[in-house]
Amino acid sequence: KMNYLLRLGLLSLTTLSSVNYLSAQNEDSSRAPAVSTLTPTKEALDNRMRWFNDARYGMFIHWGVYSTLSGTWHGVHYQGYGEHIQRMAKIPIPIYRDSVAGVFNPVEFNADEWVKMAKATGMKYMIITAKHHDGFAMYNSKVSDYNIMKATPFGRDPMKELKAACTKAGIKFGFYYSHAFDWGEKNGVGNDWEFDNPGGDKLLGGGNWWEKRKEFIPIAQKYVDEKSIPQILELINNYHPDIMWFDTPHKLPDEENLRILAAIRKVAPDMIVNGRESHPLGNYDYGSTSDGPYEFKEMQGYWEGIPTTNNSYGYNANDNNYKPVSYFIQLIAKASARGGNILMNIGPMGNGKFNVNDVNILNGISKWWKVNGESSIRGTSRTFLSVQAWGESTIKRDTIFLHVFQWPKDGKLVLGGIKTTIKNCFLLSQRNLKLKSQQIEGDLVINVPKACPDTIDAVVAVVFKGVLAYDKTRLLQPQLGEQKLRTFDASLRGSLKYAGESSAYIEGMKKLSDSIVWHVKQNEGGEYEVIANYWAASKQKINKLVEGDAGKELSKANAGAGGVYVIDINGTKLTHTVTNGKNITETLGKITVPKGVFNINVFAESISGEELFRLKSIVLKTVKK
Repeated sequence: KMNYLLRLGLLSLTTLSSVNYLSAQNEDSSRAPAVSTLTPTKEALDNRMRWFNDARYGMFIHWGVYSTLSGTWHGVHYQGYGEHIQRMAKIPIPIYRDSVAGVFNPVEFNADEWVKMAKATGMKYMIITAKHHDGFAMYNSKVSDYNIMKATPFGRDPMKELKAACTKAGIKFGFYYSHAFDWGEKNGVGNDWEFDNPGGDKLLGGGNWWEKRKEFIPIAQKYVDEKSIPQILELINNYHPDIMWFDTPHKLPDEENLRILAAIRKVAPDMIVNGRESHPLGNYDYGSTSDGPYEFKEMQGYWEGIPTTNNSYGYNANDNNYKPVSYFIQLIAKASARGGNILMNIGPMGNGKFNVNDVNILNGISKWWKVNGESSIRGTSRTFLSVQAWGESTIKRDTIFLHVFQWPKDGKLVLGGIKTTIKNCFLLSQRNLKLKSQQIEGDLVINVPKACPDTIDAVVAVVFKGVLAYDKTRLLQPQLGEQKLRTFDASLRGSLKYAGESSAYIEGMKKLSDSIVWHVKQNEGGEYEVIANYWAASKQKINKLVEGDAGKELSKANAGAGGVYVIDINGTKLTHTVTNGKNITETLGKITVPKGVFNINVFAESISGEELFRLKSIVLKTVKK
């Protein structure tokens, strides 16, 4: 079973250390079941995840009494997560209950409208916040009077209405439940700006609760016994959700997370539970990316990316950093290409309506989805092919779908690494128009219209015959003009590791033996201008608190990044001294690259800081002759 989990990427050496620590050091571990008893067999996991794996796309909704404040309290405008307004503004519990929850009245809420919008956008499941960190239940809870039926003038149960609307529309339904945070309880686990509870911001980054173990354990146990488990069981028994989506497990002791999962499995053995319930213990059904992902590394097992329309999950009128429609469409393709789902977040307003910016984004995705989504996203599997210079690919049965983000100006779309006989090629937007193709040197050249049919993601279907044969070597295509090689698509050597998908860089380059490698081929020689994009921290002399996604977190003192890095392309080296900054883009020079198969390596010539730097990508820009 351990080998099975390690292979799927659901269990790591860190996980094993955590489990060993739990059993060896934890005097309260007798309260928790053994990890092995909660770990699903491969057959049980595959059966449970079948509909999820087919769906590929869902809607995440962060909505609560905080939505009415829209990121502002007493004239002070807060950036960041709108659902965190109580903590950011340090609103006392009694005032929050009376002046925020007590006036919440979303009379324009219409469950059928929400679900209709989700379905039109291609979404196949919906997950909504039943209780967020503020501790307020957005449903008719018998466990706590601090709920939408008893503590607001609204007097309706929107969760019940949404469940009914989803069932009618054939959409799976689930709940987000904050099982480890609760700012609404005097003796809760997170409201430590008023009360000296060791489960909240005073832990300075989470996970350090072991330092205050004797103080914290009774609080955590009481909360889990009296509110967390009872409300979770209430949601399961009354609403029969398809998924329970949890968050911030590092704010609870491992044994409490295990007890919660055991209670769930007892009453709903077939319900899906996300990875933020008990990470890093590894006994969950699927993993989640970091918040607000931009790129994805290669991931095993079942997983899900959770982007949001701007930079907040709950509605925040102060945040107008809305992403373009192209970001979401291409992110859906990137996730599907790697065998994952996208759970796209919407933060409805306090009146119960979607913000116009969110509606515009959803309408833009819907337009693309009607032409391409059901064929090229729904029911697809992770690709076997390498990342392509022009975009991504997904596979369904005998068809490869080419998601072309960068349309070839010469009308020649080259699919690198395919060796199988091709039966047919066509655009999803023009299905009756057969495209001519020919296989040359292990690649497929497709004659496509010179006019791009969709500048965001034009999808070409390639129907093959027999068993798919392929070569994973990445094909460089200088005719495209500019090619980005993301570090998330590279192989790592040494002690390097992929950082959060929102940052999308490689960290831990501390040794001269560490390197980032792309294995590539090129069918014709060419000259490139080489550009590097990275993040390099400046030296920080003291520890300081920074705003994280779950409270204040400790940013430790460090020696910063620095040194000289090398980009080696087929034996020709370009070097540059690291420049400190958050988003550095610098040109190293020009290089002539021959025809053939070779490696592109990035490594350190010297390291003068705590690490060299955190590389995001390199760009090869074709030099025109």
